[in-house]
Amino acid sequence: MTVRAPEAGPPVRQASGQRRKVVRLWDGRVSARIGRRATVVAVCLLALAAAALVAALLVGSYPISFGAVFRALAGNGTRQQLYFVNDVRLPRVLVALLVGAALAVAGAIFQSLTGNPLGSPDIIGFNGGAAAGALVVMLVLDDGSLLSSGIGAVLGGAVVAVLVYVLAYRDGVQGYRLVLVGVGVSALLSAGIAYLLSRAELTDSMNAQVWMVGSLNGRDWEQVWTLVAVLAVALPAAFALNRRLVALELGEEAATALGLSVRRTRQSAIAVSVVLSAVAVATAGPITFVALAAPQIAKRLARSAGPSLVTSALTGACLLALADLAAQTVIPRTQLPVGVATVVLGGLYLGWLLAGEARRGRA
Repeated sequence: MTVRAPEAGPPVRQASGQRRKVVRLWDGRVSARIGRRATVVAVCLLALAAAALVAALLVGSYPISFGAVFRALAGNGTRQQLYFVNDVRLPRVLVALLVGAALAVAGAIFQSLTGNPLGSPDIIGFNGGAAAGALVVMLVLDDGSLLSSGIGAVLGGAVVAVLVYVLAYRDGVQGYRLVLVGVGVSALLSAGIAYLLSRAELTDSMNAQVWMVGSLNGRDWEQVWTLVAVLAVALPAAFALNRRLVALELGEEAATALGLSVRRTRQSAIAVSVVLSAVAVATAGPITFVALAAPQIAKRLARSAGPSLVTSALTGACLLALADLAAQTVIPRTQLPVGVATVVLGGLYLGWLLAGEARRGRA
């Protein structure tokens, strides 16, 4: 979708009092409005992500000093330091940042499409479909490779996406109907996943259950490069949908009056978010609450009316990286699956959200 910028590009003051500057690229054929507050928030989140990355390189059972970490990154140091920094800790934290960004953007897209803060892939069932597809490949086809499980996750997520969309479609797709249908499909998927785990061999079932919680243990450069390759295509495609999602939030009639193809926008957004969810699930398991909480936190930080996909990506990356740090350090000499930490953080977030709604008289 090509959007022409206006002839002049002065800062634009929004109703919220924020000042936004119009940035034009390629002779004005592509334009974007960047808010001052959103820019400051993005820079702060980038700094937090960098701090989490450095902290992750320092944390572990094998102690490495601050200076030794940077020497190891430059290719100097002992064999143990090079191994733990470059082959163990760095891939793990990079996977955490990339998976967190993918989940957060997918959640922001679904929440925008449904107009409901509960409309995230882990609630609607798309993550469950991706997990079921990956488990079929791992347990039934006995193929645990990243490529095969990734293909299974994408196919599973796509099947569930089509099923939910078809079941929720009735003279259009209403947000609340999409959420309700997704919750029902998610419950059916939980039963199917439980059946797969009960019929598998004991060792395979135990490994699959650990994966189902969501874990970053043992992640290596293969997962990093796979994520980079997929997100290099999927994230720009998601960011390109941002303005159309903002228009869609005005309502179908208003979006259609603005010349927007509502059905095509929904289908494109669902396809992109399914890919993002599937690659995240295939890499780290069905990690919960990041897709639910990160977009809402990002909107509150940036005070934006739209989905805030860039801010959501940075927020999700920071959330998952910090949750993984907590999972490694809360209990000494024990590494918890990161999914345990995100469940705890997600529960605290939901409690805080409900308490705030109660104070406003909405709950």
